[in-house]
Amino acid sequence: MMTVQKMQNYIEEHILEDIKIDDLANLTKYSTVHVRRLFLEWTKLSPTAYIRRLKLTKAALMLRDESCRVIDVVTQFGFGSVDGFQRAFKKEFGCNPKEYRTNPVPIYLFTPFIVHSKNNKAYDFSLSNARKVTVQKIHKYERKVIIKRGIKATDYWSYCDEIGCDVWGLLKSIKSISGEPVCLWLPEQYRNPISNEYVQGAEVEMDYKGVIPDGFEVIELPKADYLLFRSDPYEDEEYESAILDVKKVISEYDFHGNGYVIDENNPRIQLEPICTRGYIEMVPVISKEFVNL
Repeated sequence: MMTVQKMQNYIEEHILEDIKIDDLANLTKYSTVHVRRLFLEWTKLSPTAYIRRLKLTKAALMLRDESCRVIDVVTQFGFGSVDGFQRAFKKEFGCNPKEYRTNPVPIYLFTPFIVHSKNNKAYDFSLSNARKVTVQKIHKYERKVIIKRGIKATDYWSYCDEIGCDVWGLLKSIKSISGEPVCLWLPEQYRNPISNEYVQGAEVEMDYKGVIPDGFEVIELPKADYLLFRSDPYEDEEYESAILDVKKVISEYDFHGNGYVIDENNPRIQLEPICTRGYIEMVPVISKEFVNL
């Protein structure tokens, strides 16, 4: 498992280069046959297919976010030709890259499954490495959120079991005001059905006029203050303990003593765990001076 993680990290760091399976074999000290077998076992893709899909996804984001031509993307990511890139793009996303550049509709971007151990057990705070967690007050303005609902999902794993993990790729293709998709624990008034607490979505402006993908819906959230809890950066294999550290600090945080009460009418927010920035959760709060206690 750690070997596949190492290969995924290498691919991410060298995605602009012409990565060969021999490079991965040299990295891991395994044969190319064993590298291919490990990659297929853990990611369900060959190394070549994985690299191609990741390049196409990053190319799509470049077309969406930057003032560039298709030829610029072809050169940047080392695709063999414009024609070959256009065919691969159309096959992956169902649209022509030139059309997408002009009108970037939601598409299912490739979201690599980063190999970690899946732990469905209740959080055991005694396992935490107690890394530093910082707390920062932020403000979110009134906004819409394009969400995909589940049925009984209460966390990331149960949501993926119900909906699938590819939803994240589509949400990443939507240019959001926060720059990335979000995971939300919804208050009861936003749930439908009532059992569906956890959803994934993309925050957009109130005047958003873009396409709403089939099976998705829009909710409106009011402006709100949040306390953002962020762990220190961590190694990939330590992501579970980073989550534990943040959840422990939240569970023990003296909201009342620091002048806040938890805002039960706004969702709690989770961001994608990214090792270089730390794990982040946001808790909605109201200053005590505005609350009738």
